[in-house]
Amino acid sequence: MTAAAAADQKTPGYSYLVAWVLFVIYTFNFLDRQIIGILGKDIVTELHLTKTEFGLMGGTAFALFYTVCGIPVAWFSDRGRRVWIISGACALWSLFTALCGTATGFVQLMLFRMGVGVGEAGGSPPSYSLISDYFPASNRGVGLAIYSLGVPVGSMLGAFAGGRIAAAYNWRVAFYAVGIPGVVLALLMLLIVREPKRGGLDVVLDGGAEHPPAPPLMDAIKSFVGNRTLVLVAVSSAMSAFVGYAGLLWNPQFLENVKGMSKTQVADYYSIALGVSGIIGTFGAGWVVDRLSRRDRRWFAWVPAIAFALSIPFWIGLIWAPTWQLAMVFLCGPMLLNNMYLAPALTVVQNAVPPGMRTIAGALLLFVLNLVGLGVGPVYVGRIADMMDLQYGKNSLAIGFAALIPIVVLTVVAHLAASASIGRDKRLAALIP
Repeated sequence: MTAAAAADQKTPGYSYLVAWVLFVIYTFNFLDRQIIGILGKDIVTELHLTKTEFGLMGGTAFALFYTVCGIPVAWFSDRGRRVWIISGACALWSLFTALCGTATGFVQLMLFRMGVGVGEAGGSPPSYSLISDYFPASNRGVGLAIYSLGVPVGSMLGAFAGGRIAAAYNWRVAFYAVGIPGVVLALLMLLIVREPKRGGLDVVLDGGAEHPPAPPLMDAIKSFVGNRTLVLVAVSSAMSAFVGYAGLLWNPQFLENVKGMSKTQVADYYSIALGVSGIIGTFGAGWVVDRLSRRDRRWFAWVPAIAFALSIPFWIGLIWAPTWQLAMVFLCGPMLLNNMYLAPALTVVQNAVPPGMRTIAGALLLFVLNLVGLGVGPVYVGRIADMMDLQYGKNSLAIGFAALIPIVVLTVVAHLAASASIGRDKRLAALIP
C-alpha cells in the first residue's frame, strides 16, 4: 500500500465499535488499578500502614509485575490472537481485584495487587496493536485517544463508586463490586471483537511486498532501545506518568487530610472533576495532534510539553488554596493538562515500528512509563510526606506535592527533546508526511 493510499483510507464504523469496546475494558482496567487511591485512608487506618508502605503497595508492587510481565505477554501477542489474550487478561485482573477485599494485612494486599498487575499486563499492549490494525495512520491518534479515555473514565468511576460504596458499606465491598463485573466483560469481548489482519492498513516500506514478520524478542528490544525517537518518547512519557500517577494515588488523601473534604464529597466532586478534565485532556490531545501533526510531526511532543508547562501554576495554586472548593478548581488544571501526553505518545510508538513489532513496542513503552511513573512517583510523594510528618503533621502531603513541581519542569524538557527526534524520524515521515 502506498503512503497516499494509506492517507486516503476511511475508518469504517466497526473500527470505532472495536475502539469503544476496548475503551470499556480499559475503563475497568484503570478502575481496578486506581480504586485503591480513593480507599486509601480506610485501608491505611485498618491495616496500620505508613505512607511509604501505601505508596509501595499502591504503586511499586503493582508496577513491577505489570511491567515485567508485559514484555513476554506482548511478544506472544505479536504472534497469537490478541482478542483472546485481552479477554483472558481482563478476567484475571478482575479476579485479583475482588480478592483484594479479603486482605487482612500489608503483605497479603500487596500480593493481590501484584496479581492485578500480572493480569493488566495483558491489556494495553495488545489493545494498542489491535486498534492500529483497525485505524489507518492518518486517523490512528483518534482511535488510540478513544481507548485512552479509559484512564480518566476509569479513574472517575473508581473515585465515585469506591468512595460511595466504602461510605455505605466498607472498603472491602468496594473491591468486590468493581472486580466481579470484569469477568463478565471478558466474555463479551470474545463475542464482539474480531481479530484483524496485521498491518493491513499500513504502508509497506523499502519497496517490499509485505510487512516483515515479528522479530525475536531480543531483536525487538534492541530495535526499540536503538531507536532514538522511541527512547525519548518513553522517557518523556515516564516523566509524565511520574507526575500523573503520584497525583492519582494521593489526590483523595490530600483533599481529605489537607483540605478537609469528607469521603462522600471526594466521591462526588473529585470523581466528576477527574473524569471530565481527563476526558477533555486525553481525547483533546489525540484530536489535536492528528490535525497539527499533518503540518509538523513535532506537535506530537510539543502538545504535551506545552500542557505540562501550563500546569505548573495550577500545582502551586492547589497547594496554596485555603479551602477545598478552591483546591478543587486548581486541581482541574493538572488533571486536564497532565493527561495530554498519552495519546500522542502511543500514536508515535505505533507509527514508528512495523506492524509485527507493535505489541512489544507498546509493552516496552509501558515498561518504562509504569516502572518510573507508577513504580516511583507514588512512593516519592509518600516518602517525602513521611519525612515531613513530624514537622507538618496532616499537611505533610502538601510538601510531597510541592516536590512534584521540579519533576514537571524536567518533564517539559524531556518532551522538547523528543520533539527534535520525532522531526527527523524517517518512518514517521513516510507514514505522516
